[in-house]
Amino acid sequence: MNGKSHRLYVAPMQGYTDAVWRHAHAEVYGDMAGYFTPFVRMEKGEPRARDMRDVISPLNANHDPVPQIIFRDAAECGALLNALLSCGVRRVDLNLGCPFPPQCRKGRGAAMAGNVSVMSEVAVMVRNMPELEFSVKMRLGLTAADEWRALMPVLNDMPLSHITLHPRVASQQYAGDLYHDECAMFIEQSLHPVIFNGDIRSMSDIDDTLRRYPALGGVMAGRGLMRRPSLFAEWLDGSEWPATKRNEHLLQMHAIIYGHNRDTLCGPGQILMKMRTFWEYMQSESARKQWKAIMKAGTLHGYEAAVTSYFAAQDCP
Repeated sequence: MNGKSHRLYVAPMQGYTDAVWRHAHAEVYGDMAGYFTPFVRMEKGEPRARDMRDVISPLNANHDPVPQIIFRDAAECGALLNALLSCGVRRVDLNLGCPFPPQCRKGRGAAMAGNVSVMSEVAVMVRNMPELEFSVKMRLGLTAADEWRALMPVLNDMPLSHITLHPRVASQQYAGDLYHDECAMFIEQSLHPVIFNGDIRSMSDIDDTLRRYPALGGVMAGRGLMRRPSLFAEWLDGSEWPATKRNEHLLQMHAIIYGHNRDTLCGPGQILMKMRTFWEYMQSESARKQWKAIMKAGTLHGYEAAVTSYFAAQDCP
């Protein structure tokens, strides 16, 4: 593994990095990273059932993911923590970074990054639950890049394994410049290890980030891994894989996910809709026509033919 000691983390992405994706990724590339479930949230006064199914899925056996929760107040946080405890969970990640307006408008996600009052209540709860290991994933703020500063004393007083920081504000979504100066200040002031998340798309992005911030505890990638699932494995190997090797592994991962979805989902429509999320970020210059055919496929036969053509176009055996 080239002697590299920094931790690698796979970002939780709603609708993408579900249990079957995580299972297939760990199976094909090895469990070399920390995985998180997409956030668990309350729905009609209860933890959402499909989120909880992801947490307790048998597919988690090969990678032991950390459940992430999103909440608008201490009451929601407590209800989610108690539900996870009852399932045997022992590690939880607190989402203070989701930038999507429907969640932020309700005070969840990145809106919580500047909510010192609620987070002070949550901090008391966290300190009183030693049976759980906690971490935080957050942005710098909702609309201003300095909102995190008021929250830092609360974070420093919490027993956290690490904090993952995406150095943007929620209003930027996933575009625009990263606030590197604020990120550096955040790392300097944090008493906990900091994991960097944001625009990690290539091996050089990982190296450049670790050089820019030598005190980092690791890096997290989301969309970069959706585009290139082998990214972390290649970085740990210390060199870029040949296209044939990348595609051989991608073909194996696809076979696991497609086989599972074909066996468990109801009808071609559901299967194809789910498989499109697997391919969404994988546009290829050498197989663009085939990628478009995959995304437009209306039958399983047409989809399978398009996938075969995609790999053939990239010289995958």
